[in-house]
Amino acid sequence: MTRNYQSVVEPQLAVPGNLHELVRGQEQRLLKELEPVVRQHSVTLDMRQIERIDAAGISSLISLYGVAHAAGHEFAIVNASARVAEILEIVGLDRILISHVGATTLVPCPEGANCYEMPAA
Repeated sequence: MTRNYQSVVEPQLAVPGNLHELVRGQEQRLLKELEPVVRQHSVTLDMRQIERIDAAGISSLISLYGVAHAAGHEFAIVNASARVAEILEIVGLDRILISHVGATTLVPCPEGANCYEMPAA
């Protein structure tokens, strides 16, 4: 079953520029920054910079998805690299987490800004 993420296009947030792997030791940073956001808003996370993901990274995405849904919001990812998308497909999470709606409408973060902040309206 494929989920419809048409309502999950704002805010679209980017993984910080210096995070290229969502692996053990890095996943807590993502959780710390994004949990408060997904409690308040539906979020689409742009993962174009993530080149590698492991079980800890997958667990963090599942956790964010659960927190969002417990709060009545949606959580999806866009622009996953081919390797990350393949891994999510292998574990059966591609249908739940990957959205193709709004995949190219990312608002870039200003230089030095926190990329987890929502873009201004």
